Amino acid sequence: MGLVLQHILRKCLLFLTLHYFLTQCVSSVQRPCLDSERSALLQLKESFDLDQFASASTSAYPKFDSWKLEGQVGGDCCSWDGVECDDNTGHVIGLDLSSSFLYGSIHSNSTLFQLHHLRKLNLSDNDFNDSEIPPAIGNLSRLSQLNLSYSAFLGQIPYEVVELSKLEILDLSGNDNLQLRNPSLRSLAERLVNLKYLDLDGVNVSSMVPQSLANLSSLTYLSLRSCELHGEFPNEVFQLPNLQILRASTNKFLQGRLPEFNKNSSLEEVRLTSTGFSGELPETILNLKSLSFLGVANCSFSGQIPSWLGNLTQITTLDLGLNKFWGPIPESLFNLVNLHYISLEGNHLSGTYKLESFLNLKNLKYLQLSGNKFSLLTTPVMNVTIPKFTILALASCNLVEFPNFLSGQDELEFLDLSANKIHGFIPKWIWGLSAESLQALYLTGNLLTGFHEPTVVPPWTNLQMLDLSSNKLQGPLPIPPASIYRYSVSNNLLTGEISSMICNLPSISELDISNNSFSGMLPPCLGNLSKSLSVLNLQSNNFHGPIPQAWEKGSQLREIDLSQNELNGQIPRSLVNCSMLELLNLGNNQIEDTFPSWLGRLPELKVLVLRHNGFHGGIGKPESNEFPELQIFDLSFNKFEGGLPSHHFQRWEAMKVVDLGKLYYLQKNSGFQSPTTSWAYSIPYSMTMTKAGVVTKYEKIQDALVAIDLSSNRFEGGIPENIQILKAVQFLNLSNNLLSGPIPSSMANLTQLEALDLSQNQLSGEIPQELTQLNFLEFFNVSGNQLNGLIPQGAQFGTFESNSFEGNTGLCGKPLSKKCYPDGTSPPSTSMSQRDGGGDSWFEFGWEAILLGFGSGVVNGLVLGYYFFDPMKHKWLVSLLYMNYG
Repeated sequence: MGLVLQHILRKCLLFLTLHYFLTQCVSSVQRPCLDSERSALLQLKESFDLDQFASASTSAYPKFDSWKLEGQVGGDCCSWDGVECDDNTGHVIGLDLSSSFLYGSIHSNSTLFQLHHLRKLNLSDNDFNDSEIPPAIGNLSRLSQLNLSYSAFLGQIPYEVVELSKLEILDLSGNDNLQLRNPSLRSLAERLVNLKYLDLDGVNVSSMVPQSLANLSSLTYLSLRSCELHGEFPNEVFQLPNLQILRASTNKFLQGRLPEFNKNSSLEEVRLTSTGFSGELPETILNLKSLSFLGVANCSFSGQIPSWLGNLTQITTLDLGLNKFWGPIPESLFNLVNLHYISLEGNHLSGTYKLESFLNLKNLKYLQLSGNKFSLLTTPVMNVTIPKFTILALASCNLVEFPNFLSGQDELEFLDLSANKIHGFIPKWIWGLSAESLQALYLTGNLLTGFHEPTVVPPWTNLQMLDLSSNKLQGPLPIPPASIYRYSVSNNLLTGEISSMICNLPSISELDISNNSFSGMLPPCLGNLSKSLSVLNLQSNNFHGPIPQAWEKGSQLREIDLSQNELNGQIPRSLVNCSMLELLNLGNNQIEDTFPSWLGRLPELKVLVLRHNGFHGGIGKPESNEFPELQIFDLSFNKFEGGLPSHHFQRWEAMKVVDLGKLYYLQKNSGFQSPTTSWAYSIPYSMTMTKAGVVTKYEKIQDALVAIDLSSNRFEGGIPENIQILKAVQFLNLSNNLLSGPIPSSMANLTQLEALDLSQNQLSGEIPQELTQLNFLEFFNVSGNQLNGLIPQGAQFGTFESNSFEGNTGLCGKPLSKKCYPDGTSPPSTSMSQRDGGGDSWFEFGWEAILLGFGSGVVNGLVLGYYFFDPMKHKWLVSLLYMNYG
């Protein structure tokens, strides 16, 4: 009996072992996806196109390619690329379609929102064609991770996002047309209390930073760059116990001060570049034992750079550029052997330093010292291992020669030696400098006279920016390599004709050879570059002959400046193909033509300057929608005749609207991108114009400037009443014409006028008393007319000198010495001037060019300085994508 029992027990044990084994095997087999979810995924696939331009990542590939009904019956979607399923239930819980070339709109009826068990959703780096984030996102209530970054979403972020209470990761960055208003940043912080990772870079938040952010105790990553934040940044956010990354750069109205940091802080990165943070750097930064990145450039920090920064031995990036720092560079900084990036540019640092001290930092890749008050000594560097630089900026460092260590640099992408005192020839080794990697070379603002060993075409294969301007270079125009994007040799002593080789530059966008002594005819092939060229500046040379005739359709040109040459003939009608043109300056040439009314078809044209040429005839009736964006119109010193172009005034929409909020310049914003770096810069437009009787060079044109100059022509008849509709005009010059009749009192409606010149005409009647209402009028000249009566008194008229009124024998009163009434008598009660112009006969005289120079004052606020070399701006701004130095 015992043996039987033993046998039974043995069999039971074997059965239990086998059952356990089979159970484990069954549970280890992943369940296939559900039919309904497979169907939803396949319909999702069909709702998009694949476009190779929809994703920017170099590792992008079409993940949909694996979504096929193959293998098992019906196919198992859990094995598809980017799909993650729950092992036990088969539900789809994760969907990663990032960088998948997806193109198309997404709406609430998308089958994506039928996947109710999703916990992770990543659609980043695709192009959803400016569609809004669908409110149906709220159906995915189990989501803990949501990444919609860099996917071309726009509009208001739906409130349903803040109802996803389980979210731990939320990334909506890189969608510059997204808005977070309702819900607000405050409601997001109050509702999504489990957040560990929040990235809203580029989203228009436009609010204060809420105190409730400091309650997100699990937060490790917070990035709010370029969100239009304002107000005071809460110090408590810096104190979050788990926070490692804090980024709030490029919020210029965001203010704050760095707090006293705790010893247990986890912060590894602090990025506050281009904000309103101020004060001094607190010594408790030393408590941040894990800090590797400190970026506070372009803020308002001040004081001396503290020597204790040298104790941050773990730091790899130190960006203190563009602040009120002063005094010496602490020697302790030269002990930061782990530094990969250091920028001290644009401060007030002083002293004299050996360049070798920086070269001893062996891991350094980025060195930016431009624009301070110190001097660098380039003593020969011996017996040291020189770091291989990627970015090297030593502008305005009082260098007198090329640093010799540069000849061994073969990884440079950007080199700036501008605004120094380097003289003589450019050395021959420059041609071999980082031949395959160099993308930008700035030698502008030195004393260079030429090349030690000229070359036909430089060997740089990737050079995109070459600036040799403002030197003393002589000889013919050097031809840049075919890769060039921006090329400037302006303000030199270069001579000779322009070779047609300049037309063999397929990628060139900006060409500036202005202010040299080039001669000959312009190459006819210049027009062939218009599909790549956006800026063409050839002003102030000795070119003669006609303007090239062929300007192709699809032109990218925004600026054409051919002024101050000896060009003749007519304006080629093919310029109408330059539909993006914003500035056309043909002033100071010998062009004989009638008014090119067809230029009115250029919808973006803001500046038209035809001054000092041989244009003639009347200005005919306008074409429809003529010059809607025109702000500056200069036809002075020509031979135009007939009446003033009153019919055209009706079409100039931009001159009717006063917008004093424009605090920027008329300029072309540009840039290019390399595998590691994004370059952004601006090229301000320039012009020469008579302002307040003085010929003035505008190196920058404020975007609020509105000016009309029709002086020194043969215009006749009266000043039209409808000139009053041009309410934004600030400078109006009608001098040296044959205008007659009264000054319209309606000109008092030009409330923005700062300079009004009506001198040397045949105007009669009284000066309207209403003009005293022009509160901004700083220059006024009616000399050389036939005006009579009392000069208006009070307000701005009390500031004008007598030469503003001379040559009008009938005028009297201050500031003229002629009195209107005998001594002891009182003037009659003041009344507004006669609106019918009444009175005296008109004294006629022939037209002649009369030298300007009347008046004394200078209109303030709109000429922003004559040309000066500003080494800190260079008209460029460097933003590094690879290392995210913002």
